[in-house]
Amino acid sequence: MNTAVKKGAEDPVEPVDAVDQLIEQYDPESNFRRLAGLAAMFVTIVSVSLSGWHVYTAGFGLHNEIAHRAIHLSVVLGLCFLVFPRQKPLAGAWEWILPITLGSFYILFGWWLVQALGADLPESTALIFMALLTAVALLTLPIKALDGSHTSIPIRDWFFAAISSGFSLYLLVFFDEIYIQRPGDHSNLDYMVGVFSIVMVVEVTRRTMGIFLPLLAVGVVLYGIFGPYLPGDLAHRGYSVPRVIAHLYKGTEGIYGIPVGVVATFVFHFVLFGIMAQLTGLGQLFVNLATIVAGRYSGGPAKVSVVSSGMFGMISGSPIANTVTTGVMTIPLMKRVGFSPRFAGGVEASASCGGQITPPIMGAASFIMAETLGIPYSHLVLIAIIPAAAHYFAILLMVHLESKRLKLVGMDTAEIPNAWKVLASSWHLFIPLIVMVTLLLMQYTPFLAAFWGIILCVVCSWIPKLMGKYGRNMAGMAIGPRALLVGMEMGAKSALGIGAACACVGFVLGILTLTGMGFKFSSFILDVSETVALMVKTVDVWNWIELSQMTIFFGLLFTAIACIIMGAGVPTTPTYIILASIVAPTLAQLDVPQLATHMFVFYFGVLADVTPPVALAAFAAAGIARSEPMRTGMTAFRLSMGKAVMPFAFVYSPVLLLINFNWPDFLHAMISTLVALIGLSVAYAGYFGKQIGWAAFIALNLLSVSLVFGNPIVTMISVPAILLILYWHWREGRSNLQMA
Repeated sequence: MNTAVKKGAEDPVEPVDAVDQLIEQYDPESNFRRLAGLAAMFVTIVSVSLSGWHVYTAGFGLHNEIAHRAIHLSVVLGLCFLVFPRQKPLAGAWEWILPITLGSFYILFGWWLVQALGADLPESTALIFMALLTAVALLTLPIKALDGSHTSIPIRDWFFAAISSGFSLYLLVFFDEIYIQRPGDHSNLDYMVGVFSIVMVVEVTRRTMGIFLPLLAVGVVLYGIFGPYLPGDLAHRGYSVPRVIAHLYKGTEGIYGIPVGVVATFVFHFVLFGIMAQLTGLGQLFVNLATIVAGRYSGGPAKVSVVSSGMFGMISGSPIANTVTTGVMTIPLMKRVGFSPRFAGGVEASASCGGQITPPIMGAASFIMAETLGIPYSHLVLIAIIPAAAHYFAILLMVHLESKRLKLVGMDTAEIPNAWKVLASSWHLFIPLIVMVTLLLMQYTPFLAAFWGIILCVVCSWIPKLMGKYGRNMAGMAIGPRALLVGMEMGAKSALGIGAACACVGFVLGILTLTGMGFKFSSFILDVSETVALMVKTVDVWNWIELSQMTIFFGLLFTAIACIIMGAGVPTTPTYIILASIVAPTLAQLDVPQLATHMFVFYFGVLADVTPPVALAAFAAAGIARSEPMRTGMTAFRLSMGKAVMPFAFVYSPVLLLINFNWPDFLHAMISTLVALIGLSVAYAGYFGKQIGWAAFIALNLLSVSLVFGNPIVTMISVPAILLILYWHWREGRSNLQMA
């Protein structure tokens, strides 16, 4: 591993090893073993084969639904145990308590099945089944002697990999018998293999994602079984263990549900495209373009960070990896020109998390959203433009105000690349991106668009060499056979974590379809929202806001809090799937358009990565900036205020998402939202020509939030009031400057 350090003027860029360590520490999806020898060769062959199979099926046709998903999972889950080491031990006694709890569940679950099958299951078969399940449970315990090293694969993980691949291969080998000859008729072997499928999906998710998702999965499975014994509205009829196993394992609403289907068809291909695009040099091109656009202005490096991280985030599958990859270049520059380490880290984290909501290539959750809502991906891309622009507008405004407060200047002219030279040397790197986006907008399937994007990344990378002496000064790297293999291996590895998480999320969706848990949760949120709205309405003596709007507001607020809590340390995609399934019925009862509901959940799922106390993207940025993680997280959240406001705005004004579009409503919503963003940005920047006092801070917050409701009368009062406060501060600031 290269450990060279690139020296800046004052602040060194992080060593490559330090960057890898930050990714491993804060991004469990990228915490890969550094294998060597035969094990490394085996993993490389399997990973490259997985990528090759996905590219082939994207271009030449998919298998049937179950078979395609089963092939995908058989390789993905097996690779997870080979590629990912056991996560670092939890603190104190929890290192053993949680694994013992899960292991006990595995054994009990198998025992419940044996009891349910009764005399239909031979005693010898039951003993072998329980012995094997007990062995699996014991091997999941944090016994360090079983871990091996970070460069080798222990026997335990080979064993787990075989079982994880085996339950999907079982469906493939006996596909005709299971799904054609006896559909709906389940054998004892089906049930026993189904138990191992549930156990290994929980375990592989714990390996790749941490403890939250596995505990949630176990919780919903228990909820499906013990429904009759629960109190009040939580109770339901309950389902037998065999019924739960068959539903989660053999159907298309459990492990092999829509989330895994989307990952196996859309997400994997775009992750692979992102890796290939990075190999060609597209990431560095984005940084150069951002420097040209924003570098010369006050606080230039921070604005470069915002623009480059937004562009790079479109092709990066992970906000944390995006933060680290671009942060090693931008954070030292921000510190060098005068920004505090905390602010520099916060800017990078906030901007990096915006890539998942930025068209034309958004985060993995956007493909699942398009599939769930039944709308073309090209339509989703168009409606996401305004909310994404609002997020970056708010960040750039706060960065600009901080720059002015610190009296910072832009980057030196010598540090800014020449625009014509950059475009002349890098034009060929745009071709794959342009072709892919064009195909998406023409409503070709996303996986076909990604197929051509991947192929063109390889082909176009050779243009400089094919042009001979005319291509000598062109940028980028030609993707030869070795680089192609590296890219395909890294593409497969980068998609493993999200594949495991989506299989686990299938438990939640499967139990939801059985029990109607989403509607029960919705009723609870709705009741609490109405109660709180009535309490607050008593204070609204001028009757500015209708009760229904207030109820929606608190419903959205509680939903946002739930999204952030459930998204803590969990990738956006599984967070979106869970929240969209549970919360969507709540907002539907409040007459919120379905598209606005799903966009709302999507946005707050992304926001979880910069929201303390578990703000992983901000913590990774703090590691580069050498700042205090929690304070960096608070700064990143403050800088993401635009992302937090926009979901409320497009729920109250769906016209912002082009729903029931008409120009008068659209212009009113745009003006209200823009002024609200300006008011909140100034309030949380704390400066507009002069320091913002507490009275102005409170007034700007109240007036700006009131604009989100979209009430024309409120707009007529709040907009002039905000502009008046800003004008007074600007005029006072100029007066003070002239006197000085």
